[in-house]
Amino acid sequence: MASIEDILELERIENDIFRGRTFPSMLQRTFGGQVAGQALVSAVNTVGEDYRVHSLHGYFIRPGKPTEPTVYMVDRIRDGRSFCTRRVTGIQDGKAIFTMSASFHVDDDGISHQDTMPRVVDPETLPDPRTLPEFDNSFYEEWKEWDIRRVPDEQTEKYASLAAQQRVWFRYRDRLPDNQVFHVCALAYMSDMTLIGSAKVPHPGVATQTASLDHALWFLRPFRADEWLLYDQTSPSADFGRALAQGRIFDRQGRMVAAVVQEGLMRFERDQSKSATDSFKPR
Repeated sequence: MASIEDILELERIENDIFRGRTFPSMLQRTFGGQVAGQALVSAVNTVGEDYRVHSLHGYFIRPGKPTEPTVYMVDRIRDGRSFCTRRVTGIQDGKAIFTMSASFHVDDDGISHQDTMPRVVDPETLPDPRTLPEFDNSFYEEWKEWDIRRVPDEQTEKYASLAAQQRVWFRYRDRLPDNQVFHVCALAYMSDMTLIGSAKVPHPGVATQTASLDHALWFLRPFRADEWLLYDQTSPSADFGRALAQGRIFDRQGRMVAAVVQEGLMRFERDQSKSATDSFKPR
């Protein structure tokens, strides 16, 4: 399967037009994180080196086809002294499948505070899913370059006031380039994985049709995607066939490095033969 370096390497067709390559996939729809990560790479390639992306907001408009390349059109909305803004549209077959706004900022001095990282078991104490006999490697093959370890419910400190909670450790298995921008784009890719699954924690065994609808991500502090990151996930609400999920991402030192909010389709399964995408979305 493709490495994250391959996935995030785009062809520049014109100044503000880029194309992502296709990769072998078992999924019926293009993985949302791939589209978001490639769209962010496109936007990054149109701003100066002094600017650092601090947020993105994306909408998944149509399901992408894994067998077809996606073209990314970048609009330079604003270039200011402290902030600049880009809008990116991902296109397949002449139709938009994804649209994203990304904002960039020149670092400055200001107040500082953050939430405390929740107490959680170390990732090394959890088994690598690839070693478990009940693990379905046919689905995990899509993300085998990532080490993803969900913290079991009995080892998670729950908060009674929250409707749905789960925590996941993850990291890229191999060493990645030192460029911080690359790690930011890699996290944009990975932030779509497991998050909406937090909405299913209170509903074990319920078959649902699941797909990402929109995705917002804030980058708060520098980090490395090839070192352990804790994805602290909650789902405050689900109704009317949609579910809202929130995530806080911490590094091993307890620094909050990113925050994520996503809404996803979460309606009852109408076709009992689930797609590979729906089946893999782990709790």
